Amino acid sequence: MTNQLTVALDAMGGDHAPYMVIKGASIAQKRFPKIHYIIVGDQHQIEPLIDALPELKAASTLIHSDQQVKADDKPAVALRSGRQSSMRLALDTVHEGRAQGAVSAGNTGALMAIAKFVLKTLPGIDRPAIASFFPTMRGETVMLDLGANIQCDSDNLVQFAIMGNVFAKTVLGVLKPSIGLLNVGSEDMKGNEIIRQAHNILKEINIPGRYHGFIEGDDITKGTVNVVVTDGFSGNIALKTIEGTAKLYTEFLRNTFKSSFLAQLGYLLSRPALNSLKIRLDPRRYNGAIFLGLKGVVIKSHGGTDALGFANAIGVAVDMITQKSIEKIQDNFSTISSTLLNQSS
Repeated sequence: MTNQLTVALDAMGGDHAPYMVIKGASIAQKRFPKIHYIIVGDQHQIEPLIDALPELKAASTLIHSDQQVKADDKPAVALRSGRQSSMRLALDTVHEGRAQGAVSAGNTGALMAIAKFVLKTLPGIDRPAIASFFPTMRGETVMLDLGANIQCDSDNLVQFAIMGNVFAKTVLGVLKPSIGLLNVGSEDMKGNEIIRQAHNILKEINIPGRYHGFIEGDDITKGTVNVVVTDGFSGNIALKTIEGTAKLYTEFLRNTFKSSFLAQLGYLLSRPALNSLKIRLDPRRYNGAIFLGLKGVVIKSHGGTDALGFANAIGVAVDMITQKSIEKIQDNFSTISSTLLNQSS
């Protein structure tokens, strides 16, 4: 990074805020030494934490807010009554151009509602989508939507495919991403009318990369495609199932190595390999979901993460900003929209 980049942080969002946010910013600063932070939250809680980190203090601006969006606040309530909340003020700095992106570990629904109201969506995009990436047998795969849109029409799914394609190229570095629609089968006649309509559109348009077609649930972790497209209902269930399965096998493995003396000896011999596996599957490495489709970079950190996980969410924001992902999504969408218009005329 050659120029200073400013990221706004909602310091009061998350289970372990504000310590997790401030410590995470300090960790991210080592990777991005030119970064500047606008830290929004209760100065009485934040100032003692920043005072203990002189380098971070020198690279930060503090905006006081004694209001915060609670984890159980409904989005409409947060949008209506949280105009001075740390979440809202952090997003305001992006809208005003004082920051290029914002990161929050707060209430997901509230963050989406406020971000959509403050920043608005890109031209031609009806609904923002939550996207994130995770490890598979063939590398890393991005999936969207992960919960922002419970019900989607075919146009929404096509828009998600375009946005996911750009994300895979700019953040994951995939030159020609393959895209798949999550379905109950791979045959053309499977699924409901909405997903079949999206399938037919994606087969016809000249989307950058390659449209694979329908995929099934087990294709997600196989890494069959680089981009998995689905509605927020199915996407959120799939994501939570994957996370739960990973925790299940971790617990099984832990109990197995405790089962006998020989098992414990086997653990000692295999510990280097197990440590490598632990690092590969560490959810903190993949922390930071992106709200794609907005006129600004907004990253949602997992609410229960620690400082390292939050630092990685900041890293996703930096990648999105420096790679000009918003502009690329808009350019790609404009090109494909023109193609669709020509085909229909």
